[in-house]
This record gives sequence, structure tokens and C-alpha cells, in this order.
Amino acid sequence: MSAEAADRVAAVTSSRPSTPLQTSWFEFLLDGSLLENHLQKSNPDPLPVQLIIQFLEQASKPSVNEQNQVQPPADNRRNRTLKLLALKVAAHMKWDLEVLEKGLTIPVLNMLLNELLCVSKVPPGVKHVDLDLSTLPPTTAMAVIIYNRWAIRTIVLSSFPEKQTKPGPHQMNMLSIVQQEKEMTENILTVLKEQAADSISVLEGALRLKKDFYVHTLRTLDLLAADAAANGETESSTAGLRISADELHCQVHYDLGGIFFQQACTDQPAFEKARDHFRQTKELLKKVQLLLDWTVHVHLDEKRLAGYWNACRALTGDCDPSDSQTSPYDQINSLIRAVIEAFIKDNVTRSLPNQFRQHTAICHKLCVCNAVRDAVEGEVLSVRFQQLLLKPSKRVVDFILEVCTRSLEKERPSETSRRNMAHFMKTLCESLEELPLVFVVSSHKLFMELLREEERKVLVEQMRKRSATINLSAKPLPSFYDIPASASVNIGQLEQQLILSLEPRRIRQILIELHGMAERPFWRVNSKWEVPPDYINVILGIKDNLTKDLVYILMAKGLHCISIKDFAHARQLFSACLELVTEFSPKLRQVMLNEMLLLEVRAHETMAAEGSKERPPPDLVSRVRGYLEMRIHDLPLRQVVGEECVAFMLNWRENDYLTLQVPPSLVMNNPYIKLGQLLASTCKELPGPKESRRTAKELWDVVVQICSVSIQHKRNSDGRVGLIKHRESSMCILYRHDDQTFLLLQDDIVNEVTAEHLSIWPSTLPNIQAVDVEAVAVTVKELVSYALTLNPNNQSWLITQADIYFVTNQYSAALNLYLQAGAVSSDFFTKPVPPDVYTDQVLKRMIKCCSMMNCHTQVAVLCQFLREVDYMTAFKALQEQNSHDAMDSFYDYIWDVTILEYLTHIHHKRGETEKRQIAIKAIGQTELNTSNPEEVLQLAAQKRKKRFLQAMAKLYF
Repeated sequence: MSAEAADRVAAVTSSRPSTPLQTSWFEFLLDGSLLENHLQKSNPDPLPVQLIIQFLEQASKPSVNEQNQVQPPADNRRNRTLKLLALKVAAHMKWDLEVLEKGLTIPVLNMLLNELLCVSKVPPGVKHVDLDLSTLPPTTAMAVIIYNRWAIRTIVLSSFPEKQTKPGPHQMNMLSIVQQEKEMTENILTVLKEQAADSISVLEGALRLKKDFYVHTLRTLDLLAADAAANGETESSTAGLRISADELHCQVHYDLGGIFFQQACTDQPAFEKARDHFRQTKELLKKVQLLLDWTVHVHLDEKRLAGYWNACRALTGDCDPSDSQTSPYDQINSLIRAVIEAFIKDNVTRSLPNQFRQHTAICHKLCVCNAVRDAVEGEVLSVRFQQLLLKPSKRVVDFILEVCTRSLEKERPSETSRRNMAHFMKTLCESLEELPLVFVVSSHKLFMELLREEERKVLVEQMRKRSATINLSAKPLPSFYDIPASASVNIGQLEQQLILSLEPRRIRQILIELHGMAERPFWRVNSKWEVPPDYINVILGIKDNLTKDLVYILMAKGLHCISIKDFAHARQLFSACLELVTEFSPKLRQVMLNEMLLLEVRAHETMAAEGSKERPPPDLVSRVRGYLEMRIHDLPLRQVVGEECVAFMLNWRENDYLTLQVPPSLVMNNPYIKLGQLLASTCKELPGPKESRRTAKELWDVVVQICSVSIQHKRNSDGRVGLIKHRESSMCILYRHDDQTFLLLQDDIVNEVTAEHLSIWPSTLPNIQAVDVEAVAVTVKELVSYALTLNPNNQSWLITQADIYFVTNQYSAALNLYLQAGAVSSDFFTKPVPPDVYTDQVLKRMIKCCSMMNCHTQVAVLCQFLREVDYMTAFKALQEQNSHDAMDSFYDYIWDVTILEYLTHIHHKRGETEKRQIAIKAIGQTELNTSNPEEVLQLAAQKRKKRFLQAMAKLYF
């Protein structure tokens, strides 16, 4: 570059505004006056809190010695100066914990304040609670107070939820540092919480000191560094910044109030302590602010203080309703507490009549106040208020009018409020059945002001006609279908309420409002509302659109409630729907009766599944029978109702009805009844295998038909898989539940799955190729799984489930269940497992499971359990060198000397000296001596069997 070009570049560069370089931390070490000058700047860079972090970070860095070993930070002049610099920055900030807590992490602030304790000559190794603050030098006492204030403030702040920041890509390398800091923070918090009671005691002691306090400044810290006041007296104590007792006490009361408020979550009386401290805070704050234009050491959030104060007063009832400064919330809360206290005291004195105590006037009046507030704001009126208007007294109507009048008392109520109130007055008139009460409303001053004369005349005439109609019908109370509509709001709000509501009257009320605004099918508002396809045509055939919407939505909501086991709401919804359809459709009335029957059946079965032993009431059993025998032409029927009714009869062992009382025509025409009858007959005759074989054969043939290869899988409207049969069978259509209600557990001969009561079934199949083996496998697996949820300790079912896992090559799961079956039949192997549970077939399958999992030592041990020891399999297993079990740790469970001798030979041949010694030691046990009596040998075998099976259970359970 030429000299001329260089000059041009220099000229351009010099013309740009330069950004001052950030002062580095080490520069403050080199120039003693630099820190104070830096802190005096309006926008120092780095900021004071950043300087504290840099100074302490550098002072706490570990050192490395000549042997390259990491050592703790050295206690040298450099590090002491850095710590002092950090303290001087905090002193410049006047030890404002509010600011320090926002800018510093808990570990850094903990290090800073511990350094303050050190330089302030706080006696090391002595608990702060054991110090007498009144005898300590002022700056020493102040250091103790600042530390303990920070301790309880940190406990309180740590209880607030914090939003976790998600690390970006550039932060991933810092995660380990963040984790270390998190662990340090948790450790510090643990210590602070353990010492919380001591910190509270220290601060309570500080409140008893009435003298002024002094806190370190930059000057006093310089004096300390120069050892001019090594004893902590003179300049370093009284030359510091003076803090008046009132200022310090104000701050300490605030901090104590915070910790007691936090502790009150688990210790209710602490609210009163918190309230007292916050009261003192407020009083001292006013006093200090009157004396000084600004405060030195009172740094608190006045909005938070006000929140604390209101919460404490509300929770402790410390409110004076007559106080003009008291908020409406405080007044109401105080009055409610007074009423509750009066009723509690009366539980002792019993001076108030029960009629007075149980009078609901207060509840009614609150309901009216809330309703008028809703009306003025254009909200929908509550169901409770609608119920109140079903049969109101004149006193209630008068009170409603009083509340309406007083709610519009302000000088110029808005036009919207007046219009909403007028609508409410009209609704009130329409809701009242008694004509005298209508006249009370229509002649009221507010009614006359808000409604035009034409409106008033039309409304009164309508009420007169309606009153005559009601008198003629002689209805004592309005039915569900007669509940009046309320004030309207926008369609979106109403549709949202329609989706959420489960109260039938409220649903109808909303639909009336919606139909008044728009004429469209509101049953489509929520795509998740579904009714069975069997009923769709009947419901959508209802001519009146409001009624159609109402029937559809009530049924859909009721079915949803049943699916989530909310049977109480389902009953309300179905009852309302039944009342509605009874007026115009006998067909829909019977549909609802059928659905209500299914509801009760499912509710009772749910109770039984949850442990109830209560039998169903006779009325329910009678209704189930009535449904099964019902024959009504052209009535839409859901197949699931018939299925569950038959299952209900089987579950509650109504076998006599199914086998003896059910009409023969019903058995011939209803395949579910036929299957139920065969199941009931087989179960009833089960104790006598020979006698029951004829019935069992019939049941067998039916199930074989169901599982034939001609089955096509099809999902029906209920989400269940249907098994559709050819029409030539009398069992032409059968559906299969997810819980396999109607398929019987049977033996799968090909895969040799064992099962209970095999003797009653035929031993052969005429056409085994026609059987859908996959369908049988799925059915058996699902059925046994479901059965085990009802009785998880049935050893026979456990063996069957284990066999299913075994034939599908799930060896670990199979072994787990074989061991479970043994455990439940032997009190967790404290007794011998019965031989009919651990048959040779079961034991061989357990051996195969262990072998397939390469647990060959376990194979050898199990070979001893067989009636005749299988030496060939045991020796072959012990020859394997890739065994995945613990090998020699199982030798103590072997009692067969021949197997132990073979083990010693194998280990000798392989040069495995240690394992050979273990085998020899096992052989040498006196109880295995072949010269022992047979009883001793049997006892030794049983002891090892028990210990081995318990060890296996620990491995596989």
C-alpha cells in the first residue's frame, strides 16, 4: 500500500466514532484509584454486578502445583485484593440485596457475603445464633444481619417458580457448567433451609437493638486492607455508612414477614406472624419516608408488600368492615368469617334454632346479586338463578327489584347497561308463573323507566295468556321442557358453553338462545358428538329443529359420560332426553329406556371391577330379562345392548334363567342368548365332567364355527371387530368384544397350550385345517390376559399365559409367569410347589426358556427338578462356555452329586481352578453325603429347591 493510500485509510478510520474498550478486571489490580472512578460513571462497562462476578471468579480459580496437581485457590495477596475489590463494589451499591439478588447467582452471592463475614471479623466456627449482636462492633453485627437477611430471602425466592430457558446451540458446551452451578445452588439452599430457624432468631435479635447501625463503605474496606483497624473497631466500625434503627428494622420486618408467609403453607399460625411483621413494615416505612426525602437502606417492593398485607389480612380475618380504607373484598371476607365463627360457636351453645341455621336466604340473596351483575354485563344467567325462579316468594321478587335498582344507581349508567337491565326485567317477567308476581315487576318504577309502553303492554298480555294456559294444564311445577330462555350473548360464546355444559336444562336454554339467533343444525357444533348409527335416522327424522338438536346432543353427551365412567351426569342427561322424547315418540322412548338399561349394567359392572361384592338389585336383573325377551317391530336396536345383557347374566351367575327359564323361541332367534345358554349350562354342570360333556360338546361346536376360516374381520360402528359368519349357520352373526366376552378358552392342540378343564372338551377336531389358528391364538391370549386382571393369582391361568408366551418364543415372559405360578401356589416358595403345578412338561418348558436365553447353569439346576434327573441335558448345558447367568454362584443350589462331579471334571479339564474349588466345596457338604438317610437327602434337596426358585424370582420378577 502506498503512503498516500495509507493516509486515506487512516483519515477514514479516525473519522468513525470509536467504541471505548471495556475495562478488564486485572486493570483494577494495577491501578488502585481506577475502581472508584469506574463506579462513578453513569453507564460503567462492565456493570458493577459483572465486576463482582469477574473478581470472585478470578479469586476462586484453583491453582496447579509443580507436580501438576490441582490445589485450592491460593491465599495470596492477589486473591485477597480481588475479593476486597468485589466487596468494595457491593459497598458502592450500599449492600442493596434487591439489586444483588437480581444480578448475582446464589453461589456467587454466597461467596461474596461469606467474604464480608470474614473481613468484618465475625468469629469463625461460631453459630450466628450464639452471637450477642449488642456486644459486637457495629460493622460486624451488620455483616451478620446482612448475611442472615440474604439467607431467608433466598429461601423465599427459591420457592417461586422460574421459567426455564432452553439452551441454544451455542450454549450446549456450557451445559456442564450450568449443571455444576445448579448442584452448588441446591447444596447452598439445603444448608440455608437447615439453618432457617437460626437466621430467624438472629434477625429477631436485631429487632431488639435500638441503636444505629453501620455498614462497610469503600473507605472502611480500604482501612481494613491497610490493617489500620485490625480489631474491627474505630474507623472500620463507626466510620461506615450509618443506618438508622428504623430503616434497618423496616427492612428486617419485611424479610421476616416473607419467610413466615412462606412457612404458613405448612404452618397456618405463621400467617399471623407474617401479618404482624408486615404491619410493622408499613408503619416504619411511613415513618422513615416522613423523616427523610429518600431512604438509604430500605429497598423493598411496595407493591409486593401491599399484596402480602392484603393476603395476610384476608387469611387471618384481620379486617374492620367499618374502615373506609378497607376494600370490598376485605369487607366481604371479614363478614363471611364473622358468620362462620358465629355458627361454629353456636355448635357449642346451641342457642340458634335449626330452622334459622338452615334457612337459605343468604345463599338466595347472593345468587340474586350475582345474577343481576351477570345481566348488567350481558352474561348468561346461571342455572342456580333459574332454579330460584321456579317457585319464588314475593320477598324474593322484591329483593331482586331492590338489587336491580341499586345496581343502576350511579349518575349516568351506560346505554348498554340500561338495555341489558331491560332485557333482564323482561326475562324475569317471562320466568314468573304467578300473575300477581308478574304485576309486582311490571308496576315497578325501574320497569316503567326501562321499557317502552308498547313493550310493557305486549309483555303483560303475553304473561296473562300464559298464566291461563298454565292454570288449565294444572302443572304444579314446570317440566324440563318448560324452562325459559335467558338473556342472549353472541353465538360463539353460546356454542362454547353448549360444548362444555353437562346440565340438561342449561343445554336446552342455550339451544333456545342459539335458535333465536340463527336457524342451523347445532348438533354439528362439535365433531366429537356421536350417536350410534342405529339411531341416526330416527333422530334426524324429528321435524322440529330445536328438539332434534336437543335429543342428539343429550344422547351424545350421555354416551360420552358413560365412556369416561361419569355415570351420575349420564343419568341426568338420559333422564332429560327420556322425558323429552316421551311426549312425541314411543319409538325413541323405548330407545332411551334401552340405553338407560345399558348405562345401569355398565355402572354396576364398573363397581364390581373396582372391588364391590354387591349383587345387582332385583329390579335391574328383571329389566335385563325384559330386554332380552322384548320384541317390538321396527325398533332400532344396538347389538351391544344385547351382548352386554347376556354377559351381565353370565357374570352374576343367573344360570337358572339362561338354562331353564329363557323362552325356547328366544334361544333359536338370538345367537347371543344361545351362546349364553351353552356357557351357563357348561359352567353349571362343570363339577361332573362326564355329565357335562354333551353340553360342552355343543359349546365346542359353536366356538369352532366362530373360529372357522370363513370368518371375515370387519369393524362395526362400535369400534369392535366383528366375526361375520356365513348365513347357513344358526350362529350367523356374532361380534367379538375387545375383552373377548363371548369366546371360550380352548386348547390349541398344535402348539400344546395347556388349560383348565381340558377333559370336558373333545380330543380331536374333524377338520383342523378349517380353524383360523391366528384368531384362536389372539382370542386365547386376550382372554387369559383379561382373566388375570380379575384374578392375578390363579395358578392355572398363569401357566396358560406362560404357555402362550412359550409357543410364541417369548421366553423371558414365559419364565416369569411359570415362576409366578409356582410362587402363588407355595407362598413364595416357602413351601414345596405342588407337583400338579410344576409338572414335568412345565419344568421342561422352563428348562427350554433358560436354554434359549443362554442361562445354562440354570438349565442344569432345573434338570434336577424332574421326576427323573435329565443328566444328558444338564451335562450338555454345563459344556456351554457362553453362559449368560452367574454360573458358579448357582453351584450351591445343586444337590445331585453326579452333576457336581461332572462340574469338577469340566473345570479341571478347562484349567478353571477357582470354579473347580467351588464345585468341590459344594460336593463336600455333609448333608449331600450319599450315605445319609433318604429323609436327610430329600430335606437337602427341598432346601436348595426353595432357595433356587426364590433367587430366580428375584431375577425375573
